[in-house]
Amino acid sequence: MYPKISGMTGTAITEVDEFKEIYNLDVIQIPTNMPNKRTDLNDLIYMKKSAKLKAILESIQDSHKKGQPILIGVTSVEKSEELSDILKKNKIKHNVLNAKNHAKEAEIINQAGKRGSVTIATNMAGRGTDIRLGGNTESEPENKEKITQEAIEIEKLGGLLIIGTERNESRRVDNQLRGRSGRQGSAGVTQFFLSLEDDLMCIFGGEKLNSIMNKLGMKDDEAISHKWVTGALDSAQKKVESYNYELRKNLIRYDDTKNGKVTL
Repeated sequence: MYPKISGMTGTAITEVDEFKEIYNLDVIQIPTNMPNKRTDLNDLIYMKKSAKLKAILESIQDSHKKGQPILIGVTSVEKSEELSDILKKNKIKHNVLNAKNHAKEAEIINQAGKRGSVTIATNMAGRGTDIRLGGNTESEPENKEKITQEAIEIEKLGGLLIIGTERNESRRVDNQLRGRSGRQGSAGVTQFFLSLEDDLMCIFGGEKLNSIMNKLGMKDDEAISHKWVTGALDSAQKKVESYNYELRKNLIRYDDTKNGKVTL
C-alpha cells in the first residue's frame, strides 16, 4: 500500500526482530536529549493480590507524606476504580485518568507532576505526554516562578514516582509506563508491585513462580525481589509476545496470499 514507511517510538528496541522480518526495517536507537536520571527499582512480588494492594497503599502513603508526586499505572478501567476506592477509604486525594473521563486528560496530566499529587491512570491514558515536575508553565504562565521552585523541591524528593500494579503482556507497555517518569533529564523512580494472582501470572508462569516462592519459604504477605523470579516473569512476557508476533506474521502471510504475493 505504501512504498515507504518509517516511524518513531521510545519502545521499539524490544521489537527489533519483528520490524526486520516483517517490514524489512532497521531499528536505530537515538541517544536521549539529556542524561537519564530515572531509577528503576526491582519488582516486588507477593503471593496474594491482597498483600500486593496493601504494599502499594503503604508505598503511596509514605511518598505522599513527603509530597512526592505519584502516578499509578493499572491495566483496566475496573482496576483503576478498585484502587481509587482503596485510596478514598484511606482519605488520599487523587485523580483517575481512564476511558470514562478522557475529556479531562489534559487537566489531569498538568496536575500529575505537582507536589503531593496522586494520579491513577490506565495504560492508554496520557501516554507519550510529558508530566512536568511542579506543573505546566505553558498552561499556568502566571505561576512560572512558583512551578520552577516546586520542580526543584520535587527533584530532591526523587522526582515522579511510578508504581506499576502488574506486568503487562508486552514489555513494551511496561517500558511506556516507566518512561512517563524521568523525562527531559528530570529525576524519577519506578517500581512494579506484582502478585501470583495477576492475570499474566495466572496464564503464564504462575505455577513456576509459586514453586520458586514456596522453596524460598515465602509467606503470603512477604515480598520477594530475586533474579529467579524476574527471569520467570520475563519468560512469561516473552511467551505472550511470541504468540502475538506469530499471529501478526500469519495475518500478513494471509494478506499476501490473498493479494497474490505468495512468499515461500
